[in-house]
Amino acid sequence: QVQLVESGGGLVQSGGSLRLSCAASGTIFSINVMGWYRQAPGKERELVADITSTGITNYADSVKGRSTISRDNAKNTVYLQMNSLKPEDTAVYYCNARGVLTTFPIRAFDSWGRGTQVTVSS
Repeated sequence: QVQLVESGGGLVQSGGSLRLSCAASGTIFSINVMGWYRQAPGKERELVADITSTGITNYADSVKGRSTISRDNAKNTVYLQMNSLKPEDTAVYYCNARGVLTTFPIRAFDSWGRGTQVTVSS
């Protein structure tokens, strides 16, 4: 009932920048938290950054100072601006959203996008 569509991944040289976008659609009443996770080959999925509906942000230490997460509540969209990219940032980046559906009785949701590949060459 909630679909997340990511865009903005690609191949970039070390030191470059990328901006990821993720738009949520469906029977959404509200989205409490939107975030980005990543999974590199052979590694577990890890949090990159997330943001609440009131704008409180949280970053992984590995991207702090290099990345900025933001969201447009009216568009149910979250963005991740990544600068000074490093080869170790190479991973599939997944969008996540957690909130409440427009159903009765009220139901919560926790949805994931399909992922977008980010590759940073050295």
